[in-house]
Amino acid sequence: MNPSEKEINPKLRIQTWFAFLVFIMSIFVVRLFYVQIIKHDYYQKAALSDQLKQYELPAERGTIVAHSSGVLVPLVLNESLFTVYADPKFIVDVAQTSTKVSDILGGKPEDLRKLMEKDTRYSILAKKVSKEQKQKLEGLKLKGIGFRETVQRTYPQGQLASQLLGFVNDEGIGKYGIEQALNETLTGKPGKLKAITDAQGVPLASNQDNILVSPKNGSQLALTIDLGMQQQLEDILKQGLEAASSKSGGAVIIDPYSGAIKAMANYPTYNPSDFSKVTDLSVFSNAIVSSPMEIGSTMKPLTLAAALDQGVVNKDTTYFDPSVWVIGDSKVVNVEEDGGAATRSMKDILQLSLNTGATWLVMQMGGGEINEKARIAWHNYLVDHYQYGKETGIEQGYEAAGSVPSPTDGYGLNIKYANTGFGQGITATPLQLGLAISSVINGGVYYRPYLIEKYTEPNGLNKDTKPVVVRNNVVKKEVSDTIREYMIETYTKNFRAYNSQSSNVPRPEFNIGGKTGTAQEANPDGGYYTNIFNGTYVGFVGGDRPQYVISIRVNDPKIPGYAGAKAAAPIFLKLTNMLIDSYGVTPKMH
Repeated sequence: MNPSEKEINPKLRIQTWFAFLVFIMSIFVVRLFYVQIIKHDYYQKAALSDQLKQYELPAERGTIVAHSSGVLVPLVLNESLFTVYADPKFIVDVAQTSTKVSDILGGKPEDLRKLMEKDTRYSILAKKVSKEQKQKLEGLKLKGIGFRETVQRTYPQGQLASQLLGFVNDEGIGKYGIEQALNETLTGKPGKLKAITDAQGVPLASNQDNILVSPKNGSQLALTIDLGMQQQLEDILKQGLEAASSKSGGAVIIDPYSGAIKAMANYPTYNPSDFSKVTDLSVFSNAIVSSPMEIGSTMKPLTLAAALDQGVVNKDTTYFDPSVWVIGDSKVVNVEEDGGAATRSMKDILQLSLNTGATWLVMQMGGGEINEKARIAWHNYLVDHYQYGKETGIEQGYEAAGSVPSPTDGYGLNIKYANTGFGQGITATPLQLGLAISSVINGGVYYRPYLIEKYTEPNGLNKDTKPVVVRNNVVKKEVSDTIREYMIETYTKNFRAYNSQSSNVPRPEFNIGGKTGTAQEANPDGGYYTNIFNGTYVGFVGGDRPQYVISIRVNDPKIPGYAGAKAAAPIFLKLTNMLIDSYGVTPKMH
């Protein structure tokens, strides 16, 4: 080998290795520049996706309380319950495990066994399991059985005021009643925790990228309802419906000078804690606000009030009642006890419940006949004064507005409007009826109804509800005084007809007034059923001024006589006695 080659080769190798190392280092530098500069955001997000954990922190749903003997007691609370589940992969002896679980939770072992044999890693065995039951199951140390804590609504008063309250479904959403109407207020706002974690998923407390937003719990609601009055209303209503052989009905008690609801009930009812066991879904609805009806002759005080307020009649007006009016191809007639054709007074229209009298009043709004002028005038009172055909805004899910026929569009409008004068061909809820009567007898103020007396926010701040005036001058004060007087005389004259029990005695030291209604049930195919009637009653009790207004409906009673007088009125009598005896009705001074 040439000596000069030996001297060159080592230097060449060194240069070659140096060039190779420079090349490799250049690759790392370029890659590092690419990763740290060009793709910095991408890789930062990728790293955070493994280390950044985000959790929703649930808010606690607001509770609901109501008055009882001068204190607020809970109607709706939250309780920690548990869902029991199985992971079939870890269950060694299905038969033995299912038997042990059923001994504590109840149910059939074979049903649990089927759930434990499902091809899944998460099979729910039971929901709403108590803490005590969970502890017993934990003590057995059964492999493959797990627990998940859930917060459930509980209703410590059972079925009391259930349709007014509603319930919360398994998805945590309020359904029906207050739970639905004020779902957002009760739910609050969930918080969130966004945290950088270590490799084990433990949040790094000092990391500046951590974000914590605390949940805002729902507000507590204090109701206007008096629980003692509510319980007695429910008991009296149930007894009255059973006595009338009626399967369903409802009643509401209102403060006519504020719109506050003091008690409201329907029958049949249910327990909100067991809503999933209910098979007849209609019992969920608060029919007092969600089920409009033809209110029958309870409309007549409102018709008379409208005519008096317009000045087309006065207290001393009399007229000849022919006992039948022919309007178009139809007739308006009275009940058998009307006494036949005769000269009648305004008071007689209520006391004798004259359909022809109510029709005559609507005629006077048109100058002596039912025409467009009469229809528009009467429609104005129905909709703008008495607020029919409009939702009241009460804090209830599924409120219905009812219906008022147009005064200018449609066929047979004259006979249709003749019928509305005595409560047929128009629909309203018992709540709307009670509010309209309240506005007529309280001097002419229509108040928005409300159930929530006070909202208490999580920070302890209270917000009291103030009465809201929807309309002043519903009728003039002198008209209000007249209608109140006439309703008292109507009640007094017909008391014996209403009274089927010796326990109901006159209470002359108090002013009690009212009006019955009996309406045929409308047939969905047109016309009316000839054998189905609904009974209504609306009235008030007080001393020198009304303290409570009561509106009642009885659906299809199966007893002899008129549904309003024989089915609804006896319930009214018992309710007035209850209010006088237990709830501070002031005797009259004059």
